[in-house]
This record gives sequence, C-alpha cells and structure tokens, in this order.
Amino acid sequence: MSGDFEPEQKRYLEGFMAGLQIAKTSRSAASNGAAPSQANAVAAEPTGPDAAALRAQDRTIKAGGKLSDPEKFKRELHPFDGYEKLKDQAAKNEAPKADDNFRWRFFGLFYCAPTQKSYMCRLRIPNGILSHRQFSGVGDLAERYAGGYAHVTTRANLQMREVEPKNAVAMVEAIQDLGLSSRGSGADNIRNVTGTPTAGIDPQELIDTRPYAREWHFHILNDRSLYGIPRKFNVGFDGGGMIPVLEDTNDIGFQAVAVKDGFGVEPGIWFKLMLGGITGHQDFARATGVIVKPEDATKVADAVVRVFIDNGDRTNRAKARLKYVLDAWGFEKFLGAMEDKLGQKLTRAPETALETRPPYDRLAHIGAHPQKQKGLHWLGIVLPVGKITAEQMRGIGKIAEKFGDGDIRLTVWQNLLISGVAEERVAAAEAAIEAIGLSTKATSIRAGLVACTGNAGCRLALSDTKRHAEEIAHWCEARVQLDGPLNIHLTGCPNSCAQHYIGDIGLVGTKVQVSEDGDQVEGYHVHVGGGFGPDAACGREVYHDVKADDAPRAVERMLKAYLGHRASADESFLAFTRRHDIDALKALFETQAVE
Repeated sequence: MSGDFEPEQKRYLEGFMAGLQIAKTSRSAASNGAAPSQANAVAAEPTGPDAAALRAQDRTIKAGGKLSDPEKFKRELHPFDGYEKLKDQAAKNEAPKADDNFRWRFFGLFYCAPTQKSYMCRLRIPNGILSHRQFSGVGDLAERYAGGYAHVTTRANLQMREVEPKNAVAMVEAIQDLGLSSRGSGADNIRNVTGTPTAGIDPQELIDTRPYAREWHFHILNDRSLYGIPRKFNVGFDGGGMIPVLEDTNDIGFQAVAVKDGFGVEPGIWFKLMLGGITGHQDFARATGVIVKPEDATKVADAVVRVFIDNGDRTNRAKARLKYVLDAWGFEKFLGAMEDKLGQKLTRAPETALETRPPYDRLAHIGAHPQKQKGLHWLGIVLPVGKITAEQMRGIGKIAEKFGDGDIRLTVWQNLLISGVAEERVAAAEAAIEAIGLSTKATSIRAGLVACTGNAGCRLALSDTKRHAEEIAHWCEARVQLDGPLNIHLTGCPNSCAQHYIGDIGLVGTKVQVSEDGDQVEGYHVHVGGGFGPDAACGREVYHDVKADDAPRAVERMLKAYLGHRASADESFLAFTRRHDIDALKALFETQAVE
C-alpha cells in the first residue's frame, strides 16, 4: 500500500479487502448450496450436536452436489435456533415464508396455505397412549387455539388444524404443559413412535412394547444430533398383539419374536430387526437376519439413524429415505456400518429359529374385547375417518376415567381404545359412548376405512379423501353385506399418508380430465390386493382415472363381484383378488349391476 496512509488506515484497508475476498468466497460456496456463515470455515471441522449432519452436507458440496432447499434451510438456521423468530411471527400474526414453514415443522407446526391459512399442529405420543386428562386437555386446546376438532392419524397420533399464526407458540407451549410434546413431529425428523395399542393388556402379546417405545421417544427428544437426518424416519414396535401396528411399513420395524432353543442364541423373546419400509415407494421393511435384545432396541435404532445421517441423500428429496441407502449398499454393508457405530457385532438368527407370530384380528380395534386381566375389556371406538370434536374428546376422557383405567389408546387405524373396563360395565360404557355421538360398532366397510386429510386441509392432496371415504362407506353399507374384514384406504397424493398400497382396496387421488378443453374433476386411481404382515404386498392398479362421484359405485361392483365369485365363504377379499389377474378382475367387476 502507498506510504500516504497511516498505519491504522493501512490495517483498516487490509481488513476491508480481506472481508471482500471472504464475501466473494462465501457467495461462490453459497451458490453450491452452502450458507454464507458456513462457507468461510472451509478448513474448520464442524463441532457440536449438529456436526455429523454438517459433515454430510460438506461432503455433498465437496463432491459437486447441490443441497436440496430443506438442507439449505437447516444449514442457514437450525430450526431449534429459530424459536425467537417463531415467537416474533406469532406476535405479528404473520404467516411463514417457505424456509420457516419448513423449519417450524420441527416444532410440529405445518402452515397449510393455500388450502388453509393456518397451521396444523401434530403431537408426539409414544406408543399412541395418553391419559384421560391429557386427551381431554388436547380437546381444550383444539377448541381454544384451533378449529375445535382433532384427527387421529395413521401413526397413532393426534393433530389439530386451523391454528392461526398468532396462536402457534401458545399451542406448542400448552401442549408441553399437558406433559406431551410436538417436537420433531414433522419435516426431517424421527416421527411419532408407534407400538402395539393393546400393549400390556393383550392376551396373546409376546412383549409389552410401552417401555421400549417410551425409551426411544425420550432418547430422540433429548439428543439434538438425531435431528440432522436427510428425510423423515419412522420406527414401529410390534409386540405380537392382536391389533396390527404396520411396523413393516416403517424405516425400522421391531417385531417381537419367540426364539427357539438350539440355534446358538439365547431362547426367549427378542425383537426381529426389519429395515427400509416405505410403502409410498412400494417397499416394505425387510428382514435383516438380525435379532435384538429388547433392552438394546434403542441402542440399535440409534446406530441405524446415525448411519443414515452420514450416508443419506442430501440433494434429491425423492431419494433421501433409508430405503435408497439400503438399495445402493445392500443389507450386509449397512449392517457392517451399524456394527462400526455400535462397536460390537449384531446377533444373527435364521428364520427357522423363530416361532410364527400369533395371528392378527383385523377387527380387534372395534368393539369390546377381553384383556389378559381377568374380567376387564378394552373398547374400540369408531371415529368417522379419524375425526373427533373437542367436546367428544372431553367426553371420551370422562368415560375412560369413569369406566376404565383412564388410558386412551390410539391406533394406526385412525380410531381409539379405552381400556380396563369391567365386564359388568361394558354395556354402560358403550351407552355413554353412544350418547356423545360415537360408537363401538361398525360394519366391516367402515371398520377398515382409512383416509388422509385430503385437499380440505393439505395442499398436496388432489381429492377430498375424508369426504369421499364417507360417501363410499355410506353408499356401500346400504347395498353390500360383508361377513369379514376389509380395508379401504384413500390417500390424496402419491406420498400415500393413508398407505393406499396396503389396502384391500386402495384409492390414490388424481385429477380426471372431463372435456377436450382440459376441464378436470377430482378422482382416483384404484388398486386392489394390498396387504401387510404375512400378506405384505402392494396392491395392483385395476382402474385409472375414476371420477370421485363414480367411486362409490366402482367399490360396490368390486365387493359384489367378490361375494358372488369367491371360492368359498372363507376366502378373503385379498385372496380373491390375488387369485385373478387384473383383466379377469375387471371382467368380473363389470358384470355387476349397480343403481
């Protein structure tokens, strides 16, 4: 520099020029998906609880990849560091922009515009079980801060809708006042932990899943490093009870199994480790050959998640789930990486070492059923496509307290159970349930009816699934009498929150063109023959572009064809549809007369 400058001026200008160079470097790195605040620390090794996720992002950038927008959002401002910003938006009753809409899902808040100019708030309820006071309290919050109702979800969870921005923080904090949480219930997080809804009361269960779901739940809540995953992640625990948990649709499925003697491992009850379920992508969790001591389930799940954090896709959201790491690596390489995390070998056992799981009862989540405790019953209560009003929630809370043991048990079938009802009080409890507009009785059609939120509350949905599900049930119940279980699943988009691929009949929303001018109406692609557990398989498409108005009659034809052409009274709808190819099924369906 020129000698015309004083020493202090020189130092100032040198700093100024260095700052310009840093800014230039930051902009260059930011264009590759890195946040400016991270870019000038090229040589710095990330530290703290977010380090593993940041290193994974850094490797992606260094390899020439471009981070997806959600990865950029997390890198620029970790959601848990943005709570003051959320509070400021609430004080102004201000809607979030795209980046914050993603971030606030880490607090369980989903802004639903343009469908609804408000948030949906989703909870975390380990194993789907909460007390009558908590359930009634959620009803109060739904009335005070939301639309006056809640939905039971397909993860045995609760969510409330129509939460104005000004009420978002009050809702999240009031949920914690109830001893519940909404933390990490959306976005790139480990979602609500499911378990057998009849855990601890089921006559045939192999193990009570409650302590293991609870341990994993609190492990997640109290370790920020587990919030750096590339995409959402599901874990389910099946204790061998009567009601299916659909653990084989989860990224991790822990299936209770009885291990026989004589196979080189300790006989008794273990968890069978299943990995990679994601039925929206037409895949079920697959057996790994690994069995896990129940007390080690959290440790093993932690290892799975940490391998996923290190190696999941940070660029392509469609390929960012665990399934795609498994597809690329194969199970043995993945299990080896888990063993590196654990610092020990996993326990292997052949399928021949495992006893057959006790059978499901696909209607055990509806009506009165005897518990393992002598003289006590659980009551399965039907909720119309998972919806319950605040007043009904308070009513159920009082009934559970008065007639039962005080627990409310949510199921993945979008309904709930109250447990501990004495045999001599079952009729009185059922009468009290009827008095608040609900029931413990349902036809096979309604008992297995599952529907996502639909376009009444979700911007991704292409059809009004809950309304159409009710229309299908109302129409078919009056015209078809079934004598066995049936699952009809309606989902509004290919994300398949209602898991249409595993339904006996699965409908996925679409738009159907009805004129040469391009006019469209709501409709569905229809699949048949889906199943889970021992019947696991994705349904096959039988109809494309069925208008929603025509869906009830289409389902009626299918059910009538089944009743008229099944091989015997014992043949299920699932077995019937799998026995025929699609063309043969269509031909049978089309012969049925409907009104």
